[in-house]
Amino acid sequence: MTRPDPPPASHPLRVLVVDDSAAQRQLLSAILSRMGLDVVTASDAAQALFLCMADEGGRIGMILSDWQMPGMDGPDFCRAFRQLARDAYAYVILMTSETDRARKAQGLEAGADDFVTRPLDLTELRARIGTGRRILRMQEDLRHRNHEVQTTLHDLMTLNDALDRDLAEARRIQRAFLPDPVRRFGGSDVALRLVTSGQIGGDLVGYFPISPTRFGLYCIDVSGHGVASALMTGRLASLFTWTSRRSNIAFRDDGRDVDSPERVMDRLNTFMLSQIACDVYFTAVLAYVDTVTGVITFCQAGHPHPLVRRAAGGIERAGDGGPPVGLLPDVRFECRTVVLQPGDLFLAYSDGLTECADTWGDMLDEDGLMDLLARAPDGALATVDSIETALRTHSRISGFEDDISMLALRFDSHPG
Repeated sequence: MTRPDPPPASHPLRVLVVDDSAAQRQLLSAILSRMGLDVVTASDAAQALFLCMADEGGRIGMILSDWQMPGMDGPDFCRAFRQLARDAYAYVILMTSETDRARKAQGLEAGADDFVTRPLDLTELRARIGTGRRILRMQEDLRHRNHEVQTTLHDLMTLNDALDRDLAEARRIQRAFLPDPVRRFGGSDVALRLVTSGQIGGDLVGYFPISPTRFGLYCIDVSGHGVASALMTGRLASLFTWTSRRSNIAFRDDGRDVDSPERVMDRLNTFMLSQIACDVYFTAVLAYVDTVTGVITFCQAGHPHPLVRRAAGGIERAGDGGPPVGLLPDVRFECRTVVLQPGDLFLAYSDGLTECADTWGDMLDEDGLMDLLARAPDGALATVDSIETALRTHSRISGFEDDISMLALRFDSHPG
């Protein structure tokens, strides 16, 4: 979309006088010139139309035309003039001795704006000209305001296009925070999924190795959905980095082993309250998985309850809740354990799943998610694929109003 050109600069109003009488043209030219108008004349309708077609920039703003003329009369001239392609409007006044209302109505239907009675009365002529000038000034004001609106719209669209490009780039950067969507630890498979409601989101899921037989999982939901939330996920992703134990907040200072999940949450809470000077907080699940014993040690901080699907088919809720991170000081985080048997599946997820609404506004809720999990096929990747497909079917045209994130672990004992 190109930026609109401004309206042409204002000039003295140009009036075209159309009359087959040379004496009348000369008289009207003198009268209108004394009114401060720029006057051009034409001896008949054909010449007038030629002048209008050659009128670059639409300088002719008013036409004063005789009704009775040889060849094309006043109404016919109006009709032909209105069919010309012109950017600017011209105000047309017909000069007539007609008194019949039906005849005047024909003139209006042909495109005339006003009438002045012949023989001309100077006072009436000034009044009719003044009315036309007011209407043309109003139209000129409207053109300038329309130009301002179009210019503002163009600038907004340009800004929006630039913002969309920035958000698309931010989305690619945010995706780079995530580890591979599928990973195998020992005999167990991990699959993660993140679907943002907009270009960027405030959810984060991932994993990191702890030892040859242990690894960590995290599922985080930052408050809000905008840029601040997305930036916070980037900061948190760096705190759970895969590449450096000393930079990973889950590890102790010596980098040899991890702190317990509840102590990590306590450190994160202190970090949020002391170093992040904003109202952003987050909910999370941080879990450590032993690939030999199947023991999962986890801390639930305001996040939805993880679900466990047993190989036999039952669905269990794990955890007792807990406070969010970064909302209040001196809160207590607690640690819980769940033991998986071969074939069991552990699912951590954000509340975007249970709060996913259909077109009637009905949320899926936890029971609905448990039903989807019970019917999902075996395997970590197959489970997250199945749940995402079911959520899209549930939401239909309403789409996702919140970010959707989940992390599934399908446990099998370590082969060694």
